[in-house]
Amino acid sequence: MAYNLLKGKKGIIFGALDEKSIAWLTAEKVSEEGGEFVLTNAPIAMRMGRIYELAEKCGSKVIPADATSLVDIGNLYKETEEILGGKIDFILHSIGMSPNVRKGRDYGDINYEWFLKTLDVSALSFHKVMQVAEKMDVMNEWGSIIALSYIAAQRTYPDYSDMAQAKAVLESIARSYGYRMARDKKVRVNTISQSPTVTTAGTGVTGFDIFHSFADKMSPLGNADAESCAEYIVAMFSDFTRMVTMQNLMHDGGFSNSGITHEIVDFLQGLEKSSSREK
Repeated sequence: MAYNLLKGKKGIIFGALDEKSIAWLTAEKVSEEGGEFVLTNAPIAMRMGRIYELAEKCGSKVIPADATSLVDIGNLYKETEEILGGKIDFILHSIGMSPNVRKGRDYGDINYEWFLKTLDVSALSFHKVMQVAEKMDVMNEWGSIIALSYIAAQRTYPDYSDMAQAKAVLESIARSYGYRMARDKKVRVNTISQSPTVTTAGTGVTGFDIFHSFADKMSPLGNADAESCAEYIVAMFSDFTRMVTMQNLMHDGGFSNSGITHEIVDFLQGLEKSSSREK
């Protein structure tokens, strides 16, 4: 059921790849709620996905842009204002990539040039997106900027590798630039720390299936799926969250505040009984 939460609002969605991606589902939800937007992704990512199919479905335009390039971001904003007829109200930064993770490089032997690429794509791009937005004055007052994060920014998950550092930097940028944007433009900036989610990017992490199952057992509400995350993003773009800024918002079914759950206890007891029978 749609509520017209974003009627009259305009924005940009970075990172839609395919129907599994949170950015893709967010675009669908924003469209359902009356919002207008431009879709963008890096040219190489666009060749891998089906972004034009999404644009046709939502009645949107696609503007290729590398979020690590200040020139590309500037051109993106200029074209977006022309297409949408003025300033924008929301931005979704759904961007993350680690060459070290993709290529299976052990954390104790990471390639540092790749590490810098991880930081640039997954975190510094968020700063660039906001810096250019501020300089070009593209955001309306009381706008909303969201980036997607993960709890590995605060806790250690071995196979998440250098993406953990990237997410920590991302969240720090949200706080620092969030202060600046709130003070000068009344624009709020937040990150959403999402459950492990079955997306093209998420499933690229070693042992994802096992951890996904573990997180589900550790979350009283179960893992938050991509569609529910998209709905949360819509709420954060709406006027109902006007006073929420500089926050890392946990959207994880309670995982982040659970020490242990009955589901994990039952699972471990089952393993112990099975082990005893084998002996």
